[in-house]
Amino acid sequence: MGRRSLGGLGLAAAAAATIGTAAVGTVATTRPARAQAAGTIKVGIMHSLSGTMAISETPLKEVMLMLIDQQNANGGLLGQKLEAVVVDPASNWPLFAEKAKQLLSVDKCAAVFGCWTSVSRKSVLPVFEQLNGILFYPVQYEGQECSRNIFYTGAAPNQQAIPAVDYLMDTMHVKRWVLAGTDYVYPRTTNKILEAYLKSKGVAASDIMINYTPFGYSDWQGIVSQIKSFGSSGAKTAVVSTINGDANVPFYKELGNQGIKATDIPVVAFSVGEQELAGIDTKPLVGHLAAWNYFESVDSPANTQFIADFKKFAKNDKRVTNDPMEAAYIGFNMWVKAVEKANTTDTDAVIAALPGITAGNLSGDYSAMMPNHHITKPVLIGEIQGNGQFNIVYETPGTVVAQPWSPYLPESKDLIGDWLPPMSCGNYDVVKGKCLGSKAS
Repeated sequence: MGRRSLGGLGLAAAAAATIGTAAVGTVATTRPARAQAAGTIKVGIMHSLSGTMAISETPLKEVMLMLIDQQNANGGLLGQKLEAVVVDPASNWPLFAEKAKQLLSVDKCAAVFGCWTSVSRKSVLPVFEQLNGILFYPVQYEGQECSRNIFYTGAAPNQQAIPAVDYLMDTMHVKRWVLAGTDYVYPRTTNKILEAYLKSKGVAASDIMINYTPFGYSDWQGIVSQIKSFGSSGAKTAVVSTINGDANVPFYKELGNQGIKATDIPVVAFSVGEQELAGIDTKPLVGHLAAWNYFESVDSPANTQFIADFKKFAKNDKRVTNDPMEAAYIGFNMWVKAVEKANTTDTDAVIAALPGITAGNLSGDYSAMMPNHHITKPVLIGEIQGNGQFNIVYETPGTVVAQPWSPYLPESKDLIGDWLPPMSCGNYDVVKGKCLGSKAS
């Protein structure tokens, strides 16, 4: 596949952040286990099936239903069948909180798999902490958070954004940077981290252009013209894209309309995968990049089986797989193992059992749940191909430990997270020697 490796990144990240992540808000207190419906264990699926994020989130609902069916075919869990409870928060961020309350209080779900955007995750975070539920969050995010009740199976910035910038800087010799994102917490916080990181590498403020657009934005002509002008100085320029949802379709179309090729101004995207590319003509975009922790083009027996299983489940040989689907797959398998280890679906017992659990990823390696409630992941960068797939051009030599609290921001550089006793804290200040938030009881 023509892969290249920036050796040592995984070890460096692991050394820098053995257990880091942090929590905003209060930590849930211990409560009795939620009763299950007779003979079943309910599993919540909370993804937008309508609205601007449906293009990205609908496949996550489908893969979760597939995994639940497979588990039931293998005998269920603790002698009981799993029962999926599917809700549609409809790309409406406050509605996510209402649906979370329903899944925990009314449906009595043992665990919930859901959310895509960080604004939806932050909407439900206090619900899961107050009602002592478990959420598996399967999408890359901006870090700066570590909740006892959330297990983050997507990438932290040092597992996606920082390696992507390093690749562009070291391999493609990029000197000028366009940070383009959708206007919400994930792009703004990620770009804040990236701006600080670039400046720490000697990049001048005048060589960084930052732009935000609303969800569902479609009129890209003017902004793409600005990007083209910014990149005309003679210095190598790249776009780092945190544009989310269906706004990606007109953005990439306008790049093609204005003749911006990867050889001129490469774009590396953090929210564009195989599913998003399925909706556009990719031929003008060949050579542009995406940074993820999985691509459908990964060559491994586990991935071959996963792809075949999903196409069969979807009854459509043209369906594609992507990174958040792999993260959902890993998270589900970790939850099953933790329930089996604890021999109960009791929330507190399962939360305690999850750190240290390992599960196979689709690259042929294993991911581990760390005490910071994040998993270890490989980092891959792929070039868009004319068929909508990615040619992998870079991967770390091993898995990278998540570093959710950014060392490049002054407010978080001294923070780590570790939810195991005796620390039991998501935002421990190693300089002050104390937990800055509530401790787990």
